[in-house]
Formats: sequence, C-alpha cells, structure tokens
Amino acid sequence: MIITMKKTAPQAEADKIVKNLEAKGLSVTLIRGTDYNVFGVVGDTTGVDEKIIAANPYVDNVQRVAAPYKRANRLFHEADTVVDVSGVKVGGRERIVVIGGPCSVEGREPLLEIAREVKAAGGSMLRGGAYKPRTSPYNFQGLGSEGIAYLREAREATGLPIVSELMSIDKIDEFEENVDLVQIGARNMQNFDLLKAVGKMHRPVLLKRGLANTIEEWIMAAEYIMDGGNENVIFCERGIRTFEKYTRNTLDLSVVPIIKQRSHLPIIIDPSHATGNWQLVESMSLAAIAAGADGLIIEVHNDPEHAWSDGAQSLKPANFRSVIEKGRKIAQVIGRDL
Repeated sequence: MIITMKKTAPQAEADKIVKNLEAKGLSVTLIRGTDYNVFGVVGDTTGVDEKIIAANPYVDNVQRVAAPYKRANRLFHEADTVVDVSGVKVGGRERIVVIGGPCSVEGREPLLEIAREVKAAGGSMLRGGAYKPRTSPYNFQGLGSEGIAYLREAREATGLPIVSELMSIDKIDEFEENVDLVQIGARNMQNFDLLKAVGKMHRPVLLKRGLANTIEEWIMAAEYIMDGGNENVIFCERGIRTFEKYTRNTLDLSVVPIIKQRSHLPIIIDPSHATGNWQLVESMSLAAIAAGADGLIIEVHNDPEHAWSDGAQSLKPANFRSVIEKGRKIAQVIGRDL
C-alpha cells in the first residue's frame, strides 16, 4: 500500500498514521519528496480500510499495490487448485467438466429422463434447481425438499454428482447431507452471512458472479467462503447486466484468463444464463473452452417449450450432445480433454 501525504501535513498527523499501521504489524517506510511525502506500507494489509486513511485531510491519495484478497490470490498459492466434487475433478489441467440439467426440478420422471440424457451425452454432473429464486413472486419457486429427493434418486440412477442452488442458511444441513456441489447464485454473491455459513460447510461451492459485480468483488466473495475454512470454491461466470438487450446478460469471457492470472481457483462458464437464448449456447460454450475455462454448466431440457422455467435458453439433449462432441475437438487444440 502507498500513502501520499501533503507536504503541509503536521508531523503529528503522519506519526498517528504510522503508529496505527505499525500496530497492525505492518512495516512503514517514508520517502520524502518536494511536494509530497510518501509512505510505503509492507505486510498483510487485508485489515486496513484505505477509505478511513483517505478521510484524513492531510492525505492526498491511498493506493493498494496488492489485491485485498489473500487466500484466493495466485501470489500466495501458485499451483492451481483442483476441486474434487464426489470424484469429479475440476481445475488445473484436469478434464474439462460439463454440467447439464434442467433449470428447475419439475418432477421425478422428467428429471430421471434428462439425467440419463446428460450422462449418455458425456456430461460430468447433473444440475437442477430445487429451490428457485425468481424475479416474480408468482412464478414457480421450486419443489424444495421433494426436488432434492428427486436429485438424489437421479444421482443413484446415473452416478452423476448433483449441483443445486442454496438460497438460505436454514437449508445448509439439507444441502450438506444431500448435494455434491453447492451453488451460490448471482443474487446471493454478496449475501455475506450466507457466504460465512457456507465457509463452514464440507461441500465444494460453485460461486456465481453477481449481476453487476466487478471481478475483485467476486473474488472477495470467494475469500469470505475460504476464510471460513472451505477452500473448495469454483468460480462461475454467468454474464453481467449491461445496456445490451439482444441477450439476457453479457457474457464476459475475458474473466477466464483474468481469474487464471489472479487466482488459483477453477472457473467454469454458464452460457445459458449469459445469453438467454439456446441458439447462442453452443458457440459461447466452444469459445469458453478455447478461452481456457475448466468447465461449462448448461441448461438441458427434453421439452424446452413446456419447461417450467428458462425454456428459451435450454438445449435439447441432441444439441447438448453436439456441444460436447464439438467441445472435445476444441479442447484437443489447447491440450486438454473433455
């Protein structure tokens, strides 16, 4: 961290800032200039709020040199983290994973049918929403615990680990017991109480990027989970909200190399929610693989026209199979398997 103080700053003000920083175990070095005095701060500045320092009228500027996140930071963990989801490895140079399934669990038989199609196509995991956050309170909200039971049955029938979204702290025990990969949705990315609670879970976490969150805010959300003791976090880019209306959201594929540079955690892409249009899912999936993503999570439904939620962005099983077949060719080009 670099703190620039005005030359007119009284010595007592400078001493006060230095004393507070040193009390936090930080090393402070003064560089005297013609118009400004600059303090170089070295150490773990995670607990330092630069806004409080900048509020001092004699401070001209405060700038972080290192990112505020530590556990998720590539600087402190050079090797790629590989997250084990009930035997399916995500991250590093492991096989690119493809997660498929319906937006919401609609019933036992429909889910089992889709699960078998996902498995046959080469999918690695089964997704399905048992508890559904919806924009309108009048839309289908999910089957709840009944949906979790159907997901478990589908796992037993296919061997696919299951992925489902956790929305509230009171459901943690149910998810800890039943779900292989716990999804934190975009709307809850900064639900800090939930993140802290998930940090105490023993299940890996799929952390989706918020609707309008920066990459640093996203990584800091992962830091909350990791700070609680759960270091098995997978990032999921699902598009951010912009002014564009041709797609549901705007897919930011640049986050793949950025996350790879700044964090050791794996990252997967959700082209379904990003585009909102099934006709765009395949091309964005292939682009994500080429960009270096560790996996995809794609909505699959055998009758999208009558899906209870998100039918417009769901692939039919044949199209899902096509994505995987073409994806394997792209993966080979970059030296990976799918």
